[in-house]
Amino acid sequence: MNHWLETLRWYADMGVDEAVADRAWNRFAEPEVRPSPANQGRPLLAAASRPSPPASPSTPPSATTSPVPPPRDARPAQMDALQPALAAELAAIETLDGLRDRLERFDGCALKTTATNTVFGEGPAHARLMIIGEAPGEEEDRQGRPFVGPSGQLLDRMLAAIGLERGEVYIANTLYWRPPGNRTPTPAEVQACLPFLRRQIAIIRPQALLMVGGAAAKTMLERKEGIMRLRGRWTEYDPGGGAGPIPALATFHPAYLLRSPAQKREAWRDFLAMQAYLLASRD
Repeated sequence: MNHWLETLRWYADMGVDEAVADRAWNRFAEPEVRPSPANQGRPLLAAASRPSPPASPSTPPSATTSPVPPPRDARPAQMDALQPALAAELAAIETLDGLRDRLERFDGCALKTTATNTVFGEGPAHARLMIIGEAPGEEEDRQGRPFVGPSGQLLDRMLAAIGLERGEVYIANTLYWRPPGNRTPTPAEVQACLPFLRRQIAIIRPQALLMVGGAAAKTMLERKEGIMRLRGRWTEYDPGGGAGPIPALATFHPAYLLRSPAQKREAWRDFLAMQAYLLASRD
């Protein structure tokens, strides 16, 4: 039984959420001839004896052999039309608890159906620093908390190095649900969550934003450059709702630093710049 449960968990992590047949097929075995609507009632032997036409060289193999299509942005036009109405509704919400409650009732992002938990964010309601990452990972999805895996532990140590404890900052992501298999989110999934994140920032009104990773930086700043160009440069982000422009700084994602330790020097410079700004802006 445990074997089957682990298999089902692996399927879910890989994004398999739909059965394409009533039983499993061995795709490596010889193909079995199955009747099509055109030859229903005819002997299978007769159908098998006719040579099938060769596949067109211009047809990519994935078009016929892949049982699960890649994720597509669903209803982009409808989502664009709903954005202003949703933003107006969220503007009336004044507390994080109220925003969380509305997010739990939101069904405009398909990621919610495959995730274990909603990772809303955590920290003081009026933190001076807000950190924004890209999306929850496996451990974050399991616990319903942001940055609790290995990259979160590194982030905690980096914050401690500039005199900040995790409980002093607010940590969130551009997505509230884990993409299956940690795949790259689609633009529609990001845009579906963005009105909630903008309102979240407006409610907290931090003195500064720290965007970790290229995906978060490009989403928040609406830029196409990679993190190598965006990091270390101060800019401003206006979430709307009367919050006004907020100084923002981009840096490397802790997960990237775990894979590329040589870049920790540059990330350290970014954290020192954030420390200097927070000290200078202290009341």
